[in-house]
Amino acid sequence: MTLDPFITTIHYSSHYYSSPHYYHYSSSSSSSSSFRPLIPATIPTGASAPRARSARMDYSTTTTPSAAAAAAGVSLRRHRHRNNKDKLLVIMGATGTGKSRLSIDLAAHFPLEVINSDKMQFYEGLDITTNKIPVHDRLGVAHHLLGDVDLARGELTPAQFRSLAGKAITDIAGRRKLPVLVGGSNSFIHALVVDRFDSSGSNVFEEGSDSVISTELRYNCCFIWVDVSIKVLGDYLSKRVDDMLDSGMFDELADFYVPEDEFNDDDLAARTGLRKAIGVPEFDRYFKKFRPGSEEEDDPEWDRMRRGAFEEAVRAMKENTCQLAKNQVGKILRLKGSGWDLRRLDATEAFRAVLTSESGQRCTEIWERQVLEPSVKIVKRFLDE
Repeated sequence: MTLDPFITTIHYSSHYYSSPHYYHYSSSSSSSSSFRPLIPATIPTGASAPRARSARMDYSTTTTPSAAAAAAGVSLRRHRHRNNKDKLLVIMGATGTGKSRLSIDLAAHFPLEVINSDKMQFYEGLDITTNKIPVHDRLGVAHHLLGDVDLARGELTPAQFRSLAGKAITDIAGRRKLPVLVGGSNSFIHALVVDRFDSSGSNVFEEGSDSVISTELRYNCCFIWVDVSIKVLGDYLSKRVDDMLDSGMFDELADFYVPEDEFNDDDLAARTGLRKAIGVPEFDRYFKKFRPGSEEEDDPEWDRMRRGAFEEAVRAMKENTCQLAKNQVGKILRLKGSGWDLRRLDATEAFRAVLTSESGQRCTEIWERQVLEPSVKIVKRFLDE
């Protein structure tokens, strides 16, 4: 459904993430075959030697497609609080903490639709770099504002997100489904759910801001905060970057790169939002020195420099991802300290099991016990209120 001129229709392929030569999609209003193969950029020799795939949070181990479809076929009565506000489930947490997995798992228990609140995932493109949940991992659960925003429209503001997501919530609730907001961009979550949002005011999360975080909310919200200890999460995020490189992120970023001498106003308008995604500036520095498609030099010193620049980009991406996670946790703590009723669930043990390569069944058991089962109880009570 098109919510706004900001939105374009995006067609995906279910084999996008599994094909050895993945395809970069383009927007189209009528054709489902609007794909073009990427021209691979050469990763420096020795810089990304084949590695054993590290375990990742598996979206399919708890929820089956049939279970998700069965839940999707159920209708809730339109749940409203006595104050006549629509109910909204908000799944929060730092990047990489399993928010998307939890939303898919909950879809086996409740009829729901997901609204993305990760501001880098709003835009079409860079699916690997921005870590969008692949279509086949969504198990038929409807997702909104995930890769839907047309880059040519420029950067989506919190006020625009409030309008678009607000309409999606109304539509989902009108279909007797539970709207579930999922993502780590806390400033956008705040902009959406507060009763009064001043788009001209200062960011409440900016250091030195005199703006007060309101506890008067636009919706009847249930907040679930999936938390992982920062040490364990840092290790996991580092491995996730390696996985993203194995999945084709380097080629994706090479395709996205535009040399400064070829940049124009249209490029700037089209890529403003995504250019802020972690991975883009880090690898732009690499591509400025070693332009994609340029001929390789048969020179050991040149190869050493190229390999070093690549490893520096990877290191910077890992550091900046970990710093983002710390910043996100800081904002969540500020929301909690301001009076927002956040239900914290600690997923550290499940992530530690992933990192130590325990069996998938063992990881799933821990996740279900410490995260999914408490979440199901929280949501059930919320809907019964």
